[in-house]
Amino acid sequence: MGASTVGAIVWETIDVLWEELQPLHMPVLTRESFRSIADDFSKIWNFPNCIGALDGKHVRIRCPKLSGSMFYNYKQYISVVLQALVNAKYRFIAIDVGGYGKQSDEGTFQASNLYRAILGGKIQIPELRTLPETNVVAPFVFVADEAYPLMDFLLKPYGRGNLSLEEECFNKRLSRSRKTVECAFGILVSKWGILDKPIKADTEPVDRIVKCVCILHNAIIDKDGMDYNYTETEQTRSDSSVMWNRCGQPSNDAKTTRDIFTAYFSQQPLEYRES
Repeated sequence: MGASTVGAIVWETIDVLWEELQPLHMPVLTRESFRSIADDFSKIWNFPNCIGALDGKHVRIRCPKLSGSMFYNYKQYISVVLQALVNAKYRFIAIDVGGYGKQSDEGTFQASNLYRAILGGKIQIPELRTLPETNVVAPFVFVADEAYPLMDFLLKPYGRGNLSLEEECFNKRLSRSRKTVECAFGILVSKWGILDKPIKADTEPVDRIVKCVCILHNAIIDKDGMDYNYTETEQTRSDSSVMWNRCGQPSNDAKTTRDIFTAYFSQQPLEYRES
């Protein structure tokens, strides 16, 4: 077979894998699925009402024609961004591929289909739920690092310096849960070597490749399970860790939500799962 025929077969296979596996291994999120995700975060990572960990991963690409500096990221290479929401078991539950490398994580998130779906009500987050062993009612939330905005449905750590013991406790608990997305990226890169070097393709084919490896990642976990003691490596560290404190002012409701969890964690000792 000629090179063009082989190439056509490869791309067709990539597209079919996504189309066939996505409904099974990355289905549309519902209130019921969010509640199940929250139960797992509470049981495995001791963070109740958490419905996903959010982060971005820069994927190296060749420079698109006439793109200027749009894809040139702060790490000084050309990339598109994989914006991912991960559950407590290192599975991708929502992804958005194709953000410009130049954008911050906040900018990429706010330009993503996921963000628009949440604000538009297409992704319906469950109503409030009581925190375990209390009468305190709290919203369901996503967790992210310092590069993201603090929002009613998105928690981030307190800024660095002069933190109270309660704030430090909150930051540690959030960081522990947020590492699920870092570990998911690390597992993805270690298993799929194509992500560990520049992909020599245009942005649209790169998007298809990244979506395909993400859905295969989920399919493998669903089949074989996962070790939740996965150790953080250099590859799992957040691409956004050096971009903290670039976000605008959070709303009072967002601050109140974080304060609710801060007070709760200060009264609840961390319980580790038996290995």
